[in-house]
Amino acid sequence: MNAFEITGGIKLKGEITPQGAKNEALQILSAVLLTEKKVTISNIPDIKDVNKLIELLGDLGVTVERINKDTYTFEAKNIDLNFFESDTFKAKGGGLRGSIMIVGPLLARFGKAAIPKPGGDKIGRRRLDTHFIGFEKLGAKFVYDSKKAFFNVDATNLKGAYILLDEASVTGTANIVMAAVLAKGTTTIYNAACEPYLQQLCKMLNRMGAKISGIGSNLLTIEGVSVLGGTEHRMLPDMIEIGSFIGMAAMTESEITIKNVCYDELGVIPEVFRKLGIKLERRGDDIYVPSQKHYEIDTFIDGSILTIADSPWPGFTPDLLSIVLVVATQAKGNVLIHQKMFESRLFFVDKLIDMGAQIILCDPHRATVNGIDKKYKLRGISMTSPDIRAGVSLLIAALSAEGKSTIYNIEQIERGYQDIDTRLRALGAQIKRVNADAPSH
Repeated sequence: MNAFEITGGIKLKGEITPQGAKNEALQILSAVLLTEKKVTISNIPDIKDVNKLIELLGDLGVTVERINKDTYTFEAKNIDLNFFESDTFKAKGGGLRGSIMIVGPLLARFGKAAIPKPGGDKIGRRRLDTHFIGFEKLGAKFVYDSKKAFFNVDATNLKGAYILLDEASVTGTANIVMAAVLAKGTTTIYNAACEPYLQQLCKMLNRMGAKISGIGSNLLTIEGVSVLGGTEHRMLPDMIEIGSFIGMAAMTESEITIKNVCYDELGVIPEVFRKLGIKLERRGDDIYVPSQKHYEIDTFIDGSILTIADSPWPGFTPDLLSIVLVVATQAKGNVLIHQKMFESRLFFVDKLIDMGAQIILCDPHRATVNGIDKKYKLRGISMTSPDIRAGVSLLIAALSAEGKSTIYNIEQIERGYQDIDTRLRALGAQIKRVNADAPSH
């Protein structure tokens, strides 16, 4: 098993460029199945979840060509629908949560699809109901085989429909949009997710010949077309990486410039970090974070303790709450972190408490952080990464801590962050990859 060994307490300095957005990639790559024409996609992150999906597309019969490190062409001319019945598909599809995203395009173009129950992070239940209720409204019929944990879907006659989503699911909205673009008639999706990544998908589909209006709002209207063509698409930088690097700079008192961030697509993210007292400047399309000895958490106007909670876009993304929590441990002041969407994402705080942080875990969704204002440093410990975002939060804590930390199960971190150790070393971090068995407890 690979682990990261980190010697903390070192100020970092320099420039870092965020990778392409993981959560956009899973949607955009699935959309190549909607056409037999060539689609060129650039700024693709070189991470495990994305590479697994590209491999799965190849297994399905998509001609995949890598042009350079982050650019590929895809041609879904000869799709092998029998691949669904293979053990290979069951194994690969079941091990990748993003594999659910290929269902919508396959239903739209071929009228049928199958998918094993997807895997992914252990951060609580992640329902797929939104996806399948949406497909059902469009006329699809599906059967779930509970013994094999497998979904079979028949959609030989998709028709446009009015769909009111029970939750503004990003992947659910994307999947339904991809199914609807080739359905007969008009589809209206209300309570649609409106994240920048979903906007990117809709703009790409429109360039391919789809007719989607209302992009950027929670009310999408899709006029079905009979066929889609090819296009070129460049993915946005990963906003979760950008937020992670802002937090890392603050925790380690580092002067860092984050390059090419597509600032206008970041929504409230910079403002939330400012509420923690972190200074950051927009410089063109870069974010400059100066070295800062102390940062103080705001209160609400009436003086009560600040609450930072996740909510659907344009609210604050749940993927950055664990970063905010870690950063708050070294701030001056108090904050309540409220993780509404997932019930197990705060369970990593026991590791931070072991490092010396003052945190009360109120329940599975809420934690109160008492910032210690850097009166003493966190101390390095050995710990295991439970999921992608908690793993990076622990990595940031380790970079700021006194002494050596070891993080096991870094495969979880590498599912979402490309070459993270190499890129941090370029800023001066003391981080190295080692082979080590995780502790048994």
